[in-house]
Amino acid sequence: MARGWESKSVESQTEAAEAGRAAVRVRKTAPAEALELIRKRESLLLSRTRVTREMEAAQNPRYRTLLEKSLRDLNAQLAALGGQ
Repeated sequence: MARGWESKSVESQTEAAEAGRAAVRVRKTAPAEALELIRKRESLLLSRTRVTREMEAAQNPRYRTLLEKSLRDLNAQLAALGGQ
């Protein structure tokens, strides 16, 4: 017998909740240094995304040059973080 869309939705919500609990367990067991590296990397990636979007919208050449320098710096920081 075919299941209705309601039961599929409930099932997917249950699976998502279980995946979230598993992620929390992993975070609690990870060492503090590893968590700090993860946070720093995520922060750099968010900054890189913001700078990239601003570069797409920038019309002032001097501002665009500043954004390009910022992007190079963020990429260098990410590369240094990845090499550790």
